[in-house]
Amino acid sequence: MSIGSVLFAVCTWIEATPLAVSITESEWMFPTIETTHVLALTLVVGSIAMLDLRLLGVSTRTMGAMQLSDEVLPWTWSAFTVAAITGSLMFASAATKYYSNIPFRIKMGLLLLAGINMAIFHRGAWRTVHDWNETVPAPHAVRVAAGLSLVFWIGVVVAGRWVGFV
Repeated sequence: MSIGSVLFAVCTWIEATPLAVSITESEWMFPTIETTHVLALTLVVGSIAMLDLRLLGVSTRTMGAMQLSDEVLPWTWSAFTVAAITGSLMFASAATKYYSNIPFRIKMGLLLLAGINMAIFHRGAWRTVHDWNETVPAPHAVRVAAGLSLVFWIGVVVAGRWVGFV
């Protein structure tokens, strides 16, 4: 058995769970979940963009990176949790369709890249934030991470919209 056939079998099982069937058969559950997902993703991307644009030196030039981070990251993580839950519910309702949907795979890949970028940033450049907290623009490595973050998250939004049209 190939890994692809195993993954497809898992998707088939997920799609047949009572919760997934309920979402599929309901007239209001999927649209409600999708609306909540879009709103949560808007908060995620918007709050990340605020910090990334500050790190790039484009906006919020009068606030230190640490202060802005302290203010927006609780919103980011809360909204990300909601987006992950609602995204998982939408996936469950049509797992086999999403599994073979190329834009969905691109979206998941970009989410993974955004997470890797964030992990590298926080294990590297962010550790020296006290040295450049008020500096505008931030050091080169910080700006690279912020620029990549914007590209990845914009890609997540574009691919996410594309999913529904394929």
